[in-house]
Amino acid sequence: MDTIDRTKPAAEPGHPHAGLEGGPRPDDHPTVSFGRIGVLLVNLGTPEGTDYWSMRRYLKEFLSDRRVIEVPRAIWWPLLNLVILSRRPQRSGEAYEQVWNKELDESPLKTITRSQADRLAASLAADPRIEVDWAMRYGLPPIAERLEALQRKGCERILIVPLYPQYAAATTATVNDKAFDALKTMRWQPAIRTAPQWCDDPVYIDALARSMEDHLATLDFEPELVLTSYHGVPKSYLLKGDPYHCQCLKTTRLLRERLGWPEDRLRVTFQSRFGREEWLKPYTDETVKALAQSGVKRLAVMMPGFVADCLETIEEIGVENAGYFYENGGEKFSAIPCLNDSDHGMRVIENVVRRELMGWL
Repeated sequence: MDTIDRTKPAAEPGHPHAGLEGGPRPDDHPTVSFGRIGVLLVNLGTPEGTDYWSMRRYLKEFLSDRRVIEVPRAIWWPLLNLVILSRRPQRSGEAYEQVWNKELDESPLKTITRSQADRLAASLAADPRIEVDWAMRYGLPPIAERLEALQRKGCERILIVPLYPQYAAATTATVNDKAFDALKTMRWQPAIRTAPQWCDDPVYIDALARSMEDHLATLDFEPELVLTSYHGVPKSYLLKGDPYHCQCLKTTRLLRERLGWPEDRLRVTFQSRFGREEWLKPYTDETVKALAQSGVKRLAVMMPGFVADCLETIEEIGVENAGYFYENGGEKFSAIPCLNDSDHGMRVIENVVRRELMGWL
């Protein structure tokens, strides 16, 4: 029986016979590209500007996601549209203005995610079949647009990588939901893989440890302890079966073991809560205040759940929580940068991608 070598296209992308193994191409047959493998990095999202309407569009899309807000629609819709979206865009815009990349006129999350995709593409460039792209779950560029772009380039197989080391329905699952919604509109669907969480991957844990050691070596003080601050979710999500809380604890435990630190020197907290519902505890802001009030003078905070620095890390931790620490008696505070597009960070992303492409390459 004849076999086809699928390690390379039968014809170059765009060739008039591309996609047709036998016989001439009918005159009305569309030209297609094929034989390539796509990798799509997806992060949370970003507004396109710090003005009221840009912030409102972004917040409406984000806070309308039923994976993010599980409050019944009859209660949430009027609260969101009549209260939150009339007040919050201005406050959020002022916060974003403090961290905005003025040179490129975009948020740092977008700048870093683009750079991560560019560096990953360079690392994988030895295989010409691989095409790397990036998208945002909320805002631009949208997932559907980038999936279609990869398919037009001939990607018959696409790996989607939600950029979240720990799995949560409100993060990883909603990325996958949006990708599958896009597939519903495609006549010729590419084969899809989605990368799982990597909360306990040895490469990730080692990168966190090395990044922390590198940063602490630059400080003019030694922290009495370090907090690992993860983005919070309502406690009810944990009780419904979301594994996020357990995976955050596991990451910190493995990091503590890798560093050889005692338990009381590396603690877990959760940040970024809003509303009146109880969220995962202990809360970062309350912990920072309590530590300063108890006599702790030197503190550092790492955010292992964020693969790129953003509003929640730069402003919320580096400015807001630093302020809480100083106001309550603390003297030295440092927010440890995320892995970002550093060599440590790219080692993690490339490791995840190469692992999940096994069998396709």
